[in-house]
Amino acid sequence: MSYNDVMKLYNSLTRREEELVPSHGDTVTLYNCGPTVYWNMQIGNLRAYTFVDVLRRTIEYLGYDIKQVMNLTDVGHLSDDADAGEDKMEKTAEREKKDVWAIADEYIASVKSDFKAMNFLEPKRWVRATEHIEDMIDMIKKIEENGYTYETKQAVYFDVTKYHDYTRLQGGQALDEKKVGVRDEVNVDPEKKHPADFALWIRCVGLHEHHVMKWDSPWGVGFPGWHIECSAMGTKYLGTDIDIHTGGEDHIMVHHPNERAQNYGAYEKEVVKMWVHNLFLLVDGGKMGKSRGNMYELRDVTEKGFDPMDLRFFFLGAHYRKRQHFTWDNLTAARVSRLKLVDVVRGLQKRAIHTADGKVSEQWKAMFIGALEEDVMTPRAVAVVWDMLKDSNVSDADMLATLLDFDRVLGLQLDEVDTNEEEITVEMKSKIERIIEKRDQARKSKDWVVADECRKELSALGVEIEDTKDGTTWNVSSTGTYG
Repeated sequence: MSYNDVMKLYNSLTRREEELVPSHGDTVTLYNCGPTVYWNMQIGNLRAYTFVDVLRRTIEYLGYDIKQVMNLTDVGHLSDDADAGEDKMEKTAEREKKDVWAIADEYIASVKSDFKAMNFLEPKRWVRATEHIEDMIDMIKKIEENGYTYETKQAVYFDVTKYHDYTRLQGGQALDEKKVGVRDEVNVDPEKKHPADFALWIRCVGLHEHHVMKWDSPWGVGFPGWHIECSAMGTKYLGTDIDIHTGGEDHIMVHHPNERAQNYGAYEKEVVKMWVHNLFLLVDGGKMGKSRGNMYELRDVTEKGFDPMDLRFFFLGAHYRKRQHFTWDNLTAARVSRLKLVDVVRGLQKRAIHTADGKVSEQWKAMFIGALEEDVMTPRAVAVVWDMLKDSNVSDADMLATLLDFDRVLGLQLDEVDTNEEEITVEMKSKIERIIEKRDQARKSKDWVVADECRKELSALGVEIEDTKDGTTWNVSSTGTYG
């Protein structure tokens, strides 16, 4: 380790910040709940994986080695988290009239494409559920041998009443006091003993008689429950002492309590030390939904002329344990700030060209690390960047070296800034030119209100305009004052 301070993370299980003390020397084991690959990811997913990426980068920046696993769920995730409804993969295959395996391949490719565009580091290991069926069967056998299961005609269930600590992650209330994480109307198996009991293996009978993805097992032909996948794959590759397990806040009530139960059922110990959850992204003041028309994907962002790095910079502006509010105006403001940072890098490159042996400022690096060690406080880390840029005691060469060092965590691709090119996409250029054309038409018709609105819109995009006798010229603004 390069620094003596200790990183702290908020553990949802204990409801407090705890020091990260790896179970395996200087190697941190990290499991990330990955996407169910039945659709393109939406920007809420991208916020979650921005946090995962920054967490991974922070761990490595602090000098640890890391073993990281992220799953790709391509079977078993039903339309209701509590074992009811259709398999999400097969539902999409039916809608798109494609083979279910082709659907999985298509959307895995989409996930990886978005990861690359957002500059997420590839997980050390991707794990695909359908490639680990035997591992899941083996884990279910262990749970069964230890006496935590029972069978019905439809499935093999985990009996949550036999796990004394089942509700701890949800708040610790007694099972019979509140049926945590379940809804009575989804209890579709009449032989199920308790509404919170969950399926480990689902037989291809009744509701699931025509399930396409199916395998032989000691309990008959069927397919795994969604929850067993993460437990089986996590312990296969990371062992039974996993330092950190991440996921969204929606996993706190059902998925992660079930994982804990499975882990205990198989190994009779607490397998995961720290459960770390990001909060939701709110869009236009509410939750995302197709019916609301605000289920935005990365392509919606880029089609409006934004760069994926604008979205990444926006996400860095809020702590992962705070709900963040997405609007197009907020994204525009993030873009303006990011372009200022890019402009700083471009200027430093030009001025520091003959002093390329710049050194990282230890003073500012200590402050940057302090923000990251305090539960990955990215807003504070970004504030450190802006404060450093005002420090006249740091040379251009050292400032550039420090910025690029910080970007190992921020991941804004500052090392790829071209000294001779403005940071502007083809889509954004087209958008700017449309606004200018609208403004020109408004000026010709003496509609000064619309013309003024257009100028303000351009200013919000970080664009300066000048009216000349040959028409309107424009360029990306460069004020020289940042932060």
